[in-house]
Amino acid sequence: MPELERRTITEAAALKALAHPLRMDLLEALHVLGPSTATQLANHLGESPSNCSWHLRKLAEHGFVTEGEGGTGRNRPWQVVPASLHWGEGDVESEAGDAGHALTEVMLAREVQRLMASQRAEHAEPQEWRDASSIAQSAIWLTAEEAKEISTQMQNLLMRHVDRLHDPERRPEGARLVSAVAWLAPRPEAGATAGVPGEKDQTKGRRR
Repeated sequence: MPELERRTITEAAALKALAHPLRMDLLEALHVLGPSTATQLANHLGESPSNCSWHLRKLAEHGFVTEGEGGTGRNRPWQVVPASLHWGEGDVESEAGDAGHALTEVMLAREVQRLMASQRAEHAEPQEWRDASSIAQSAIWLTAEEAKEISTQMQNLLMRHVDRLHDPERRPEGARLVSAVAWLAPRPEAGATAGVPGEKDQTKGRRR
């Protein structure tokens, strides 16, 4: 699988520009649909062409999208700049750190909404897709080195088929767009950094 160029976002302005639900929708739509005009994106997302055009220009200011060839005005196509986006790797107490946290909150809120919508529509899904869907949660004791190793493994797993997002010809028959979300983070509550006598690791999981 060809690897995407890694882009680490460190500018607070770029992080703030991305932390908008419609702009995230526009980026995702361009990934899935390919180069599209503001009008085509508006029809796809149920928005107005003028609103989509304005937000596309904001994304372009920070290098997330670029104008394609052909057409003028709202008839010009836009295309995403393929990249694996990363943030939160600098000073967490800086303006960029605060903007990165805000972006993460927006992203996770969107994914939780999608999960809830998927659960509400679960009854209409074929059995094979109900069997394929899953939710898992775990509380475990790890060293920083072990946590880093697992984080890397999760990232690699989620990126395994990312090329299909940009290239429709790589999507096998029967493939659907799915959401895959994972995180690993130390717990900040008291007692989470020291062993508690008699406490055992707990793992919860549910396959729908």
